[in-house]
Amino acid sequence: MIRSILYAIAFYATTVAMLLGLSWMLLAPRSWAMAAAKAQASVSLWLQRVIVGTDFIVRGREKLPPGAILVAAKHQSAWDTIVLVQLLHDPALVMKQELKRIPIYGWFAARVKMIFVRRTGGPGALRRMARDAGEQAAAGREVVIFPEGTRRAPGAPPDYKPGVIMLYESLGLPCYPVALNSGLYWPRRSWRRYPGTIIIEILDPIPPGLPRKEFSSRLQDAIEGASDRLLGEAADGANPPPMPESARTRLDEMAVNAKN
Repeated sequence: MIRSILYAIAFYATTVAMLLGLSWMLLAPRSWAMAAAKAQASVSLWLQRVIVGTDFIVRGREKLPPGAILVAAKHQSAWDTIVLVQLLHDPALVMKQELKRIPIYGWFAARVKMIFVRRTGGPGALRRMARDAGEQAAAGREVVIFPEGTRRAPGAPPDYKPGVIMLYESLGLPCYPVALNSGLYWPRRSWRRYPGTIIIEILDPIPPGLPRKEFSSRLQDAIEGASDRLLGEAADGANPPPMPESARTRLDEMAVNAKN
């Protein structure tokens, strides 16, 4: 608890200080603003390791090619956006429109040309998202989307939205699924943080041009299968983090399936 409180203080203090201190970069070239975003992400990850004792590893990083790709990542925690900014070369994340209204943070997100979508905007909002994503991909950037649209608790049943299918079809790029178990160590809707090692896994790419149903099935099977495996790996570790009810339920289901 004490480490969680100290980290929260350090995280918000350094984030505000860096956003204010580097706000002049909003008038600089976009690459400078992206460098500032990466610096803030690196500081946050360092503070998490030093104060809380939470580190992370990336498996399959070598699979990522240079240039434009579509990245579809599991989303369990606010931590995911931090690490993807630091991990990828020049990511354009699909973000909810409301984040653009946050002073300075939203200005930076707009300056680095993140892709904003109004989640209640219907088909028109999805078409605008696809158009904006196409512009960023044409500039050689990685387009990143969380297929479920919002954070899901570890082990929760999947709830994939149509946005990822629209991007896959419109961009014509290979899609790289990403699995993780961050929600065990940085839970959503909680200020508590837990020590351990978060695992991010870059999975084998899905080639462009597949039929919609085949792509959707392959994507969900890849992400959910790997996320289940990472959930089990954390639970079987020497010092497992607390398991939320959704994770315990999923682990029980996995144990039953393994016996059958």
